[in-house]
Amino acid sequence: MEKTPEQCRVEDALSILVGKWKPIILLHLLQKGTKRFNELKRSMPGITQKMLTKQLRELEDEDIIERVVYPQVPPKVEYSITEYGKSLEPILEAMHEWGKNHTIHKIKKQGQRSS
Repeated sequence: MEKTPEQCRVEDALSILVGKWKPIILLHLLQKGTKRFNELKRSMPGITQKMLTKQLRELEDEDIIERVVYPQVPPKVEYSITEYGKSLEPILEAMHEWGKNHTIHKIKKQGQRSS
């Protein structure tokens, strides 16, 4: 089936993935497995508790990640990627490769200008 601009679902996908922290959160969970909230926060210097909570909730609402609360004091909360969320791995990998190649392209182009 041919994809026309009117049928494009890229915007739908981007609305789920867009955010400074969402791809980083997903990569941490994909590569390192289940993490507690504070483990995620420590692995992302610069993110606020409020922002991490917001991004995690949005990903959970989309069934990309799973949140498990253990009934203990203090409460223990763990986050992991869902089976459905794992389908994003090749997309994130492709975006990473494109970003790396684009950075190299920009550096080469900049070098050509200054020569």
